[in-house]
Amino acid sequence: MRKKITTSIAVLLGLAALANGIFMLFYPQQWYWSVPGVPDRGFYNQHFIRDIGMLYMLIGGAFSYGAFYTRYRFQIWLFPTLWLICHALFHFWEVLVGICGPIFLLIDFTGVTLPALLGLWLCWQVRKEQVDA
Repeated sequence: MRKKITTSIAVLLGLAALANGIFMLFYPQQWYWSVPGVPDRGFYNQHFIRDIGMLYMLIGGAFSYGAFYTRYRFQIWLFPTLWLICHALFHFWEVLVGICGPIFLLIDFTGVTLPALLGLWLCWQVRKEQVDA
């Protein structure tokens, strides 16, 4: 049962990241204006949004691929998870140094902190499975 939950969460996280990346790559201006908190953090930069969109597509591909290719699942999920964690920590740092207010931690939670926590949980589950085996 735990393996099914892990796989399901990985697929959902992967598809969400992939969809976000495609949205960023093909519709950067619409993405910029439709994601809460993004316009509050700086000017619209099409190149920057598309660069990050490609990264999200890779992250989505990694989580999706690892969901079905279990042999190297931990290695496949580790680096996308580390990026998601660094991204979330950067958003916390912005609040700590006063770039934006604490309300942005709530605004960003679903799109920034939650994916990082899910990635961390997925890696922890896979590592636990490897140790238990």
